[in-house]
Amino acid sequence: MEKLLKMITEELLKHLVLESVHPEDPIEVRNVPEPWVLLGSGNYAAVLCHPDYDKYAVKIYAPGRPGLAEEVEVYRRLGTHPAYAELYHAGPDFLVLKRLRGVTFYDCMKRGIPITDQAIRDIDEALKYATSRGLHPHDVHAKNVMTQDGRGLIVDVSDFLKQEDCTMWDDFKKAYTRLYRPIASLWLFPVPRPVLEMVRKGYRLWRRRQS
Repeated sequence: MEKLLKMITEELLKHLVLESVHPEDPIEVRNVPEPWVLLGSGNYAAVLCHPDYDKYAVKIYAPGRPGLAEEVEVYRRLGTHPAYAELYHAGPDFLVLKRLRGVTFYDCMKRGIPITDQAIRDIDEALKYATSRGLHPHDVHAKNVMTQDGRGLIVDVSDFLKQEDCTMWDDFKKAYTRLYRPIASLWLFPVPRPVLEMVRKGYRLWRRRQS
């Protein structure tokens, strides 16, 4: 771990370029130094790994984006659970986490990979567990949950301290039950990214009108 932390501070942080263009959009990753690999990015941070330490995921918060201290508290409360990552180290602007391997539900739909009922049940159970630990699951959607070997994992817990209600996961389950499962049982096909993005933006607009 000590060597990895040295590589993060002396190599990754010095050359990684993250930009926060718009507060409602994911951050933009402008440069990733070799041999680091970008695993993904979200509204607050980018997640990377080093090939020599591929059991770890390093989450780097973009300048000006809040939430690191809150995420540390979330992982403290979660402890050890099979559907969540574990926090190994917290730096001033980065976290070192257990790397979760799988495919996000979003990419499953994009690539035509089936999302199982078991994965949905796993997410439900994991969210109930988080609630029992004094957390308030928030922002749980298709890009923040994954499936691995048919089981469900929750990738992003950074908003689990927020107190306002969030219906994203319940809305996704309704769409899964009423649309995805009936169609996928007959014909499982890749959904083009522009279509998924159109649905995502349409859903965001619909939620704003409901609030």
